[in-house]
Amino acid sequence: MTGPYGYRAQQPEPAGFGYPAPQTRPSGATAVIAALSGLAAAGAAGFIPIYFFLELPSGFSIGDLPGLVLTALGLYLFAALLLLIGALSAFFRSVAGAVLLALGSLLVIAAILVEPQAFNGNYGMYFRAQFDFETFVAVVRVVMFAVVPFTLLFAIIPPTLKYLRWRPSAAQPFHRQNPYPPQGGW
Repeated sequence: MTGPYGYRAQQPEPAGFGYPAPQTRPSGATAVIAALSGLAAAGAAGFIPIYFFLELPSGFSIGDLPGLVLTALGLYLFAALLLLIGALSAFFRSVAGAVLLALGSLLVIAAILVEPQAFNGNYGMYFRAQFDFETFVAVVRVVMFAVVPFTLLFAIIPPTLKYLRWRPSAAQPFHRQNPYPPQGGW
């Protein structure tokens, strides 16, 4: 079949030719929420052992503390470090940031469960003392109790991971299968 002027009519191009379908960029709202809550959790988790170390009486050494107390404080410090690095990595769109946020959140949860056993062994008394809001440290702990589950949740949900994994593809040039029309012969 020929078109006007003797050229063949253009056939529909096979798949794989022409411009690729535009990619839609996933929303980064959940990743930003995870990173911001991770920063808040890192601040709270790092504040607790620092405050505890500063309040040690003169002449008292860290080595004199029981093993469970050192474990709880170490978990808080390590979790704060992981949460801080994870939040910064998530801001730079790294999947490792979400993994570090999740691991840091789990370490904070573990520290929260170890801490009552380290000091008095009674969870009810421990949480009652925190939710009385009598000291600034209790307020920091309650904020941490509230922020850490949201950090864990927002770090592992699929929209966050989809946003962190997404990379735009390079623009593909327009390719035609047959760039020149066939020449009519004699």
